[in-house]
Amino acid sequence: MIEKALTGSKRYWYWVSLLLVCVATGAVMYMRQLSYGLGVTGMSREVSWGLYIGQFTFFVGVAASAVMVVIPYYLHNAKQFARVAIIGELLAVSSIIMCMLFILVDLGQPERVLNVLLFPAPHSVMFWDMVSLSGYLLLNAVIAYNTLNAEQRGLPSPSWLKPVVYLSIPWAISIHTVTAFLYSGLAARPLWMTAVMAPRFLASAFAAGPALLILLIVILQKSAGYDPGEEVIGKLATIVTYAASVSTFLVLVEIFTGLYSGMPHDREALTYQYGTLHGLWGMTAWMWFSSLLMIGALFVLYIPSLRKSRVALITACGAVFVSLWMEKGLALIVGGFQPSPVGVLTAYRPTCTEWAIALGIWSLGALMLTMFLKVTVTIRAAVQ
Repeated sequence: MIEKALTGSKRYWYWVSLLLVCVATGAVMYMRQLSYGLGVTGMSREVSWGLYIGQFTFFVGVAASAVMVVIPYYLHNAKQFARVAIIGELLAVSSIIMCMLFILVDLGQPERVLNVLLFPAPHSVMFWDMVSLSGYLLLNAVIAYNTLNAEQRGLPSPSWLKPVVYLSIPWAISIHTVTAFLYSGLAARPLWMTAVMAPRFLASAFAAGPALLILLIVILQKSAGYDPGEEVIGKLATIVTYAASVSTFLVLVEIFTGLYSGMPHDREALTYQYGTLHGLWGMTAWMWFSSLLMIGALFVLYIPSLRKSRVALITACGAVFVSLWMEKGLALIVGGFQPSPVGVLTAYRPTCTEWAIALGIWSLGALMLTMFLKVTVTIRAAVQ
């Protein structure tokens, strides 16, 4: 089956070659990090999680968002989602592998991951995060492979696959819920210690993931003639609208609670993100730009006539995805460390090494997804 990804146009191979160059660059920089240690990153004793963990957190949400196309198709028999459900599952597989790689590079010495396997600790949230991610990867890989294999043979999907699909639905919710618990259980980090962290994670995931799916569908329409239909795009746009609205509401609730309560550490953490804290600008420009992107996207999505415009919808989906990536993929993580429990502010900026390694992992994920989608499009074109 994978041999179908080894044929394509010049444009396809230019894209693959570019991704391979980025992957190689990231690998070289990772070798440098292995040689010199995490000192080549912008992280420190005070800010021990940075860009890597931010990307892990964000892409767990992208992986979990596959459930937003699986539920309508499998539970509600919405046939129009048939051609997009497999894209969601393949996106989940690629995203989970990226998440695992971001954890690996964040550990410093990769053999440390064996500690979780050789000395499992069921009382640890990190142990359950590993279990949920591994299980979700396995479920989606099994579903996607057997679905495509059956289509290639001109047969219906095996009957035993449906219970696996049903199991993947609550599992998708669990992976991002457990990830949220990694943060919300830390009493020393007021920005994270909130009961709405899990709902906030899920809402942002269900906005960013479908937004990315819409962009992928548009790319497939233009490059491969793979068209799930305008109705699917419209329903996904509606999902993005509602989920982005809920995500924004939860952020505003957090801001109100932190500022109105007058609790010093809550107020200072939010001030670091949106204003000036003790003369340190922190992530002010980053967060305000993220907020403006979301406001502009919601303006477009709320107006049906604008939402039906292809250019406007693509722009809005791109803005939603980038906005949530900026907020959840970096600002939320770094902001949680400011100030420290003893009131110390420590500036953090990702180094070129971190960005290069992150780019390498993004490119590897994009490469896997490209090849998965190439196989899918080729198989479905052959059976039509």
